[in-house]
Amino acid sequence: VQLQASGGGLVQAGDSLRLSCAASVRTFSTYTVGWFRQAPGKERDFVAAITWSWTGGNRDYKYYAEHVKGRFIISRDNVKNTVNLEMNSLESEDTGVYYCAAQPGYRTSAQAMSMTPYDYWGQGTLVTVSS
Repeated sequence: VQLQASGGGLVQAGDSLRLSCAASVRTFSTYTVGWFRQAPGKERDFVAAITWSWTGGNRDYKYYAEHVKGRFIISRDNVKNTVNLEMNSLESEDTGVYYCAAQPGYRTSAQAMSMTPYDYWGQGTLVTVSS
């Protein structure tokens, strides 16, 4: 599975950006997909994830890091075979390289928030927010 992250750029605080993660696999709609951010000089940390559950009502579940709740929205576009991250009210602290990662099947919130379960990673896209 190949993942391609795109949509990063240089914006000002308060602006919005939309990141996209495109996959080479047709069953991407059933994958757990996570976004992680790596700020300069820091470890990679969790931002948001989306996971599909067949047994939990045939729907997506979405998880967010506390610092992005109410500002970021993760969603799927099954026509384009992508998972998107809509980032609003951007802050300078949101600066970093954003990576998308994917793993087949459902994951709990604890699992989806960890890097360990993800076998497939995109190359990253740089988001720079100037204050």
